[in-house]
Amino acid sequence: AGVQFVNISPLATDMPDHIGADWLPVRPNTDTALILGLCHTLLEEGLQDTEFLTRYCTGFDAFALYLDGTADGIPKTASWAAEICGLPADDIRALARRMAASRTMISLSWSLTRQAYGEQPMWAGIVLAAMLGQMGLPGGGVGIGYSAVNRVGYDLHRLSLASLPQGINPVKDFIPVARITDMLTKPGKEFDYNGGRYTYPDIKLIYWAGGNPFHHHQDLARLIEAWQIPQTVIVHDWCWNGLARHADIVLPVTTPVERTDIAMTPIDPYLVSMEQAISPVGQARDDYDIFTALSRRLGVEDAFTEGRTAEDWQRWLYEVSQQRLSKSGLELPSYDQFRAAGWHKLPLPDTPHVMFADFRRDPDAHPLKTPSGRIEIFSETVAGFAYEDCPGHPVWLAPPEWLGTTDDTYPLHLLCNQPRTKLHSQLDQGSVSAAAKINGREEAFMHPDDASARQIHDGQIIRIFNGRGAIYAGVRITDRIRPGVVMVPTGAWLDPDPDTPSLCKHGNPNMLTPDRPTSKLAQGPAAHSCLVQAESVNQNSLPPVTAFIPPEIRPDIVPEITSDAAT
Repeated sequence: AGVQFVNISPLATDMPDHIGADWLPVRPNTDTALILGLCHTLLEEGLQDTEFLTRYCTGFDAFALYLDGTADGIPKTASWAAEICGLPADDIRALARRMAASRTMISLSWSLTRQAYGEQPMWAGIVLAAMLGQMGLPGGGVGIGYSAVNRVGYDLHRLSLASLPQGINPVKDFIPVARITDMLTKPGKEFDYNGGRYTYPDIKLIYWAGGNPFHHHQDLARLIEAWQIPQTVIVHDWCWNGLARHADIVLPVTTPVERTDIAMTPIDPYLVSMEQAISPVGQARDDYDIFTALSRRLGVEDAFTEGRTAEDWQRWLYEVSQQRLSKSGLELPSYDQFRAAGWHKLPLPDTPHVMFADFRRDPDAHPLKTPSGRIEIFSETVAGFAYEDCPGHPVWLAPPEWLGTTDDTYPLHLLCNQPRTKLHSQLDQGSVSAAAKINGREEAFMHPDDASARQIHDGQIIRIFNGRGAIYAGVRITDRIRPGVVMVPTGAWLDPDPDTPSLCKHGNPNMLTPDRPTSKLAQGPAAHSCLVQAESVNQNSLPPVTAFIPPEIRPDIVPEITSDAAT
């Protein structure tokens, strides 16, 4: 419909070919510098929407002093940005003019937060959108995390769906999820987070139900060592993945096809009745059944279940959601009718929802959930934290690992995107995932120039390594990636070599990524700030992949679970 797309990424494959997007192969981790160069061009050429910045924003004047170099003596010009991000300065200026000349939607990938100082590109992207002045208009403004944590492509009513009552946790200690290894290795150490100072607890027991840190966490060799510190590790899982292999006790749980459930989310118009397809395999039990049995042994069954079975809770969730939606004029069929039909689609609103439209119409009547009620280009709150790694407005901070470093020990930048053949690491053992592997190992995408310099050929197994660890992966040579970048999708089940635990034979890239926080503000993961080297290896002396070989099950030493014990 005449929409022009610009793909700003080291990977051309971040947009499908048929869209015909312009590809700007930016250097990894330099998005903030590029955005600042765009902002400077708008300011220098008088293309910013001053009225929008005045009425709907706070703090632009302080940011402008940084942008034009008054604050630090370095104007953030397109030429300055070009030296950092590796794009021609003329292309940066031309893009800024294009953005100002037409309705522009800035889509920020959630992956930008997964780098050193990952707060900065998100904040800078919002400032760029504010300078364009199109927030609150159809087709304009900024969107964050589309497809990952946000919806795109259709409109929905604001759905108020029920969730299970959780009570109030009497334990006040917590950690940002990406700091789990630090917590295990540094009990009693203080850490900063979002303006507060907290202390890592001393953990003796890990109980893990859902998720897999041996897939998604960074510097897995370090995590493996830290995992030995607690006295006991208990997990719920249905397969022998990396988490189950690093547990003392594995409680086998049912998969979705072995249980009855309901699927409903506030960002999907479909409510789905999930019917049990097969009986539970072996001794697998529903998570709720396991927790109920544990609560019974702990003497808190009534408080935990509130007298309801899993089926009772499903009916409760549906009927409470039904009551809430009815108040908004959305009617659902009865629970029994819903179960019989198998699914129900909620009607879409007659008027498309435009984010920030109410705020744009009247910012005083519809303030944002910020201290000022406005878009905070400069934040007094964040500035008050006095964090050197996250000041009060967006800034360029050079990452610890990036292609601008003078150290050429590890001259390639590793990126790890979401895999095309599985969801995270789920069903990595399945046929679809297996078909994309090269000799049973994860793919690694590399530019022809980088492959030629290392005498690497398409389809070879290569070794990718740095000071944290190493992996084997099968190389695919492509010109759809920026030179100097190697991309290994996440999701390969962890398969450490017995003789070299920091080597993953299967190709899990998190054996290479750094376990350092984005900043003191968010303490998020910085996996995408990672430098590596790659080399060819002897194809005839590779260790076998053993990630999918289950451990030996010894029925002779596992007590038989009787029906009485199961209750």
